[in-house]
Amino acid sequence: MKNTNFLSISDFSEADLTHILDTAITLKKELRAGGNKPILQGKSMALIFQKPSLRTRVSFEMGMHQLGGYAFYLSPDEIGLGKREAVKDVAQVLAGFVDAIMARVFQHQHLVELAEYSKLPVINGLSDYSHPCQAMADALTIIEEFGTMKGINIAYIGDGNNVAVSLMEIAAKLGANFAIANPAGYDIPQTDIERARMFAGVSGSQLRFSNDPFESVKGANVIYTDTWISMGQEAETEKRVQIFKDYQVNQGLVDAAAKDVIVMHCLPSHRGQEITDEVQDGPRSRVFPQAHNRLHAQKGVMACLLADM
Repeated sequence: MKNTNFLSISDFSEADLTHILDTAITLKKELRAGGNKPILQGKSMALIFQKPSLRTRVSFEMGMHQLGGYAFYLSPDEIGLGKREAVKDVAQVLAGFVDAIMARVFQHQHLVELAEYSKLPVINGLSDYSHPCQAMADALTIIEEFGTMKGINIAYIGDGNNVAVSLMEIAAKLGANFAIANPAGYDIPQTDIERARMFAGVSGSQLRFSNDPFESVKGANVIYTDTWISMGQEAETEKRVQIFKDYQVNQGLVDAAAKDVIVMHCLPSHRGQEITDEVQDGPRSRVFPQAHNRLHAQKGVMACLLADM
């Protein structure tokens, strides 16, 4: 995997994803035992942001630091990706300065262009299509809780957005069963569903699609939700709150799942909308360990792309 891109979960085999996760687990144990070896010493990464971030920026900066490398933040105003300067020009300029690029963008095509023209490893920190780093942290959290992804029942409640796509893909790749409940018209795109069905055919994963949250959480070991209003959708807030009001992860929904269920959220959350305080702060919540695992999962990605891991 060295010098490859990390743009989508669908680009990687089960063996590749398992190797990255195993590397993340190893690096997490090593960090807690006293510190990581500087396997990325001399390596640098440009962090391009079109969208604001807490977890993505801090986890990548700290991850590179802990592995001996250097990462630096480039704000939207500094680059104006695709506006002030063409994406392909930004890519070719950065190629002469750094060893890798992480980008958090609105349009997935900008990531594709950065990879094409820079010839550097490009990591998707979030795009309108997918959020693969989040999915890796999600899988790491589930594995730490249950010991495996195989046969684990994951129920996603809410919008069929980029987070849902990547979660579905990693579940299908690693043999977890994936169910989603969303309002009509807010489905995961059909092309992504068909692709995931192909992955599930190999791994044995089962995929279910519904408009009923209580149906989807039956037997669920994991309940997962995300904000109803993503960045760029603020004008739809009032409309979305009404449409999604029956898709709240509350204690009643948690009680309808398996007794060992854990609750996950990629954050930031809108408490009182998609999730209640009682659940997010409750004993079944793994929201903050999940957030912390962004650091460890991404270190696994960086180690596999930039070092001989």
